[in-house]
Amino acid sequence: MTVYPNFIVPDSSDPRLQSKSRYRMLIDGRSVDAASGKTIDRVSPGHAGVVVGTWPDASADDVRTAVAAARRAFDTGPWPRMSGAERSRLMFRTAELILAHVEEIALIESLEVGKPIAQARGEITFCADLWSYAAGQARALEGQTHNNIGDNRLGLVLREPIGVVGIITPWNFPFIIASERVPWAIGGGCTVVLKPSEFTSGTSIRMAELAREAGIPDGVFNVVTGYGDPAGQVLAEEPGTDMIAFTGSTRVGIKLGEIAARSVKRVGLELGGKGPQIVFADADLDAAADGIAYGVYHNAGQCCISGSRLIVQESIRDALLERLLDISRKVTFGDPLSERTKIGAMISEAHAGKVHSYVETGQASGAELLLGGTRVGDGAGLYYAPTIFGGVTSDMSIARDEIFGPVLATMTFKTADEAVALANASEFGLSASVWSTSLETALQSIRRIRAGRCWINSVIDGTPELPIGGYKKSGLGRELGRYGFDEYSQFKGIHVTLGRPDPWFG
Repeated sequence: MTVYPNFIVPDSSDPRLQSKSRYRMLIDGRSVDAASGKTIDRVSPGHAGVVVGTWPDASADDVRTAVAAARRAFDTGPWPRMSGAERSRLMFRTAELILAHVEEIALIESLEVGKPIAQARGEITFCADLWSYAAGQARALEGQTHNNIGDNRLGLVLREPIGVVGIITPWNFPFIIASERVPWAIGGGCTVVLKPSEFTSGTSIRMAELAREAGIPDGVFNVVTGYGDPAGQVLAEEPGTDMIAFTGSTRVGIKLGEIAARSVKRVGLELGGKGPQIVFADADLDAAADGIAYGVYHNAGQCCISGSRLIVQESIRDALLERLLDISRKVTFGDPLSERTKIGAMISEAHAGKVHSYVETGQASGAELLLGGTRVGDGAGLYYAPTIFGGVTSDMSIARDEIFGPVLATMTFKTADEAVALANASEFGLSASVWSTSLETALQSIRRIRAGRCWINSVIDGTPELPIGGYKKSGLGRELGRYGFDEYSQFKGIHVTLGRPDPWFG
């Protein structure tokens, strides 16, 4: 059995584990339980057997009640009719409240997801910035005028909110992904029903409660908790929603797209990824090794924009891998509540088993296991060791499929054309990184890679100003930036005739 001196054993006596939080859904401005009284218990993935949260298990009727509340708030409530300045003020107040509760929310996120507490703290702080950016843009949204279509004609393009938006978010970044969608939807005048993952619902409920405290009107921001079936499916099928926005697996995204198509409902999808990290021979190898490690181990690899495919120029393969293996042997992983931890836990026993099955398949297909490939922790939590494969070919499942774990597949190339071809040899196109000290090399490569979120000499970096989204099976639409508001907007063209129009008859 491999010994990992860099593994931080979970501390079961930590007082932060002693209290279990009980949450209620937020519907029409009121905190409510499921009508059936059923609940879901969440066991911390980082601390075996410790229940850290309980929330309602919503029925189909609970979801319909939430959609009806959002529908009323949109059709007859004040929110869509407020000025952008009024909406902006309340959203800024929500951002301030998020900042005031960073430690509380970070602890909830760490315990429910199994991510390191320091990482969670940084994410919640970043989410306040997402809310602030959307708040500022909410009063700057605009349409267009066309003054060049004739002396007696004027054209107007009005931007209008699309209506009621059902938002379904995954378990890996529940607070961030909700913050990438909710502020843009409500900032544009929509109302929302948010359905977070059944694994990680606590922080989403807290977000809605803070928005209510900030003064956002009843029915504008509703949260229902429960399973994909029935809660998520009913939210997508319900005629009262005008749009479904989903972040998660490609398999579920396709199903939701089919549901939306039946009623010609708009759908926004951010789906799976298999991000390439291309390293050219002129790259800063120390910086690249550090960035590659972060890109594949961040959130224990449970990240749709994870850089899980290393595509390295043949001449520097050994030198880069030497640096990367050294980092991987030293990086601390384990107890999410330790400030020293860099890599936390897997989300569930089933998912940890899935990750390990990919590792076994990779070995069976002929890839060389250079490091890791084992469960760690002796049952104290759901931990998987940092894992690196060499000798990978693009037809192997570890190079094709989204493993969603701390597993890196390494391939080599000789020319830039070959590197780009390997990067594009995937059904996904969510993210990509290029490492090179030549800006021309990096930009020319990025321009040819079919991915929606790209970095040069970094990875998993982000700012509210830039859009995110996918190519190919990685999704539809764009979030964040000014483009993000277009997702939740309708555009109405108006032709205005000045003076008396030319007669049609007579």
